Amino acid sequence: MFLKIGILILIGVISGWTIGSGVFAFITTIGVVPRLIARTKTAKKIVLYENAIILGGTLGNICTTFSVAAPVGKVGLIVIGLFCGIFVGCLAMSIAETLNVLPIFIEKIGLEEGLAIIVLFFAIGKGMGSFYQLYFL
Repeated sequence: MFLKIGILILIGVISGWTIGSGVFAFITTIGVVPRLIARTKTAKKIVLYENAIILGGTLGNICTTFSVAAPVGKVGLIVIGLFCGIFVGCLAMSIAETLNVLPIFIEKIGLEEGLAIIVLFFAIGKGMGSFYQLYFL
């Protein structure tokens, strides 16, 4: 019985490490962090970025594994939601850039100005979809 439980724990831990490593490798491969560093001109703070990524991944795993509740109130929830939305937006745009979706789309429709407006509407649509899911589904 103890051997069976031990093997299940071992398989679960190894599977979690594998998935976590894959997610971090994916984020590194599509180049989210280097793009943010280049755009914000904060290359001198690369160690801070690395530590933030490691700490965020570790705390996220702990909170998910042990169902940790964070009593942050409505304001804290708004701040956390804002940062999660920024991360998801950066990730989505990096994937789109990597796949050359936006450059091809812009070339096909002959867009010369207004890319910022398109990105803004992507964000507004994502937010409206999230509110719809939260309140109506």
